[in-house]
Amino acid sequence: MNMTDFFSVTDKVAIVTGGLGQLGSQFTKQLAGAGAKVAIFARRERSEAEIEEQFPGLSGQVRVFKADVRDKDSIEAATAELEKVWGVPHILINNAGIDSKPDGDADQNAPFEVYPKKYWDDVIETNLTGCMLMSQVVGAKMADAGRGSIIMVGSMYGMVSPNQSLYAYREERDGKPFVKAISYAASKSGLLNMTRYLATYWAKKGVRVNLVTFGGVKTGSFDKEFIDAFLERVPMGRQAELEEFGPIVQFLGSDASSYMTGANLVLDGGFTAW
Repeated sequence: MNMTDFFSVTDKVAIVTGGLGQLGSQFTKQLAGAGAKVAIFARRERSEAEIEEQFPGLSGQVRVFKADVRDKDSIEAATAELEKVWGVPHILINNAGIDSKPDGDADQNAPFEVYPKKYWDDVIETNLTGCMLMSQVVGAKMADAGRGSIIMVGSMYGMVSPNQSLYAYREERDGKPFVKAISYAASKSGLLNMTRYLATYWAKKGVRVNLVTFGGVKTGSFDKEFIDAFLERVPMGRQAELEEFGPIVQFLGSDASSYMTGANLVLDGGFTAW
């Protein structure tokens, strides 16, 4: 096998949860562009025309299956449908997730003492329980097949606590307390040990489980005040481009990472190094 073959995902079957979002669509493009068949699990089905519009030239390798990561029955139904079309997946990217944004409602970013439980429940159920259910259903099939790679999508806030000073401008500007909520950090830190647990649990069944910890990515959806304060704390002095996050999932889904499991790969421009 030559070096290029080690990184090949040609004809492999991948599931990307949340594969129509900004980050998930980049993973989809990366894998489909490299020859994989990509099944996007999303809460709404898409027509072939919609898929072609979002993934030009790749619609033959991309399909959308209706599934809610919080609902095990829907995951099982979508996985069974996928198996009929392409077989047991080789790659699972647990990407679907939600968060309160720096420019979101203050109620979602209330001080910890009065943070509404409903927001905690929403985030934990999607970001953590959803990954557990997807891994439970799809990972079991991978283990039966004797191969597979599960990739958890984490965040630097799963390694370090949010720096609340990055958000201080909101209270000064809006006159209301604004605190980066606990739920997102708790959900992403939970993925760190879920990764280790499943990596050791399935190691002898040929299923590898790894976590990718991402830092800030350029999306144009954040306030300038937040970006300026954030970049002062990033050694590389910039946000990541979306295209920089795609190759790592191809690496983890390929034979190039065949001896890697239970690992946390950090791509954050050095944010957590300080």
